Amino acid sequence: MLLPLMALVLFGAAVLHSAAGGSLSPYADSHLIRFGVFLVMALVMWRVPREWAFMLAYPAYGAVLLLLLGVEIIGQVGGGSQRWLELGPIRIQPSELMKPTIVLVLASYFHTMPVGMIGTWRAIVPPAVLMALPMALVLLQPDLGTTLAIAFGGTVLLFLAGLPGKWFLGGGIAAMVVAPLAYFFGLQDYQRRRVTTFLDPESDPLGAGYHITQSKIAIGSGGIPGKGFGEGSQSHLDYLPEPHTDFVFATMAEEWGLIGGIFVLLVFGIILRWGLNVARAAPDRFSRLLAGGMTATIFFYVAINLMMVMGLAPVVGIPLPFMSHGGSSMMTNMICIGTLMMVDRWNRKARTSSI
Repeated sequence: MLLPLMALVLFGAAVLHSAAGGSLSPYADSHLIRFGVFLVMALVMWRVPREWAFMLAYPAYGAVLLLLLGVEIIGQVGGGSQRWLELGPIRIQPSELMKPTIVLVLASYFHTMPVGMIGTWRAIVPPAVLMALPMALVLLQPDLGTTLAIAFGGTVLLFLAGLPGKWFLGGGIAAMVVAPLAYFFGLQDYQRRRVTTFLDPESDPLGAGYHITQSKIAIGSGGIPGKGFGEGSQSHLDYLPEPHTDFVFATMAEEWGLIGGIFVLLVFGIILRWGLNVARAAPDRFSRLLAGGMTATIFFYVAINLMMVMGLAPVVGIPLPFMSHGGSSMMTNMICIGTLMMVDRWNRKARTSSI
């Protein structure tokens, strides 16, 4: 897994080099440095014993929840949202940490639950509370994309834990009923514009629909071979917004074309398939749920970002893992990778001891 991952990160650095006008600074160099730092973190996580991970689940959840409360009290405002904490020289986004943390705490919770109680209220009410608390705090920032990511990771854990299918069907029907109310009364004005723009981006191509329109132009203009490295007019002439973060795939597709896009999808496919294999090979429920949830978290990032830049989902500010410039995204996804490496080591150890 690490060799394809490193190839993807290096390819991302090349795209960021181009997005900066042919310079390593300020995007590509920091991208590579962050990956190196968080790769060391992942290698440290790889050595963590299973008992430690299980024991740290609830303390980690409580600590991140306190950080989210700290954001509401003393958080820094940027881009119209209050999402960051300044801790001395460190600037962190606690909502990103909650994505893997919700997977860890729910995996721990269901591991201790007897199988016979999966169909009772204890399998849905406490997990719902564990999910609702951080989701409510993140919505206050406001950050709809991260809220959906936390909900997705938690819901996948509920599914993998074996909750009855009728509960998910009921939840889907309830969501369809609540969605119109949430649209009119729960979303901010700019969030409602994103939904309407997603449905008809051409209605305001120079306003709310500008991001999606320019992204689709960049992707389409690349064709099969692409325009060539450093030759992307949409990003270099500042037509494409955020070419180094949320829309880095559009920047890549314009210069590298369909060939580059297939390479990116292939590498993500390798990583996700490896994650699923790690989950399948896990010898116990905690390890299996933990690996499955972390794989689902990476999948959510990839799927939503690619759908967003191609106009198949509203713009919600989800970066592309291992390619977009951004420390919080890199940290979250490398935590997922480190956790999967950790579970993979547990699997190998269990197989060795059983021989």
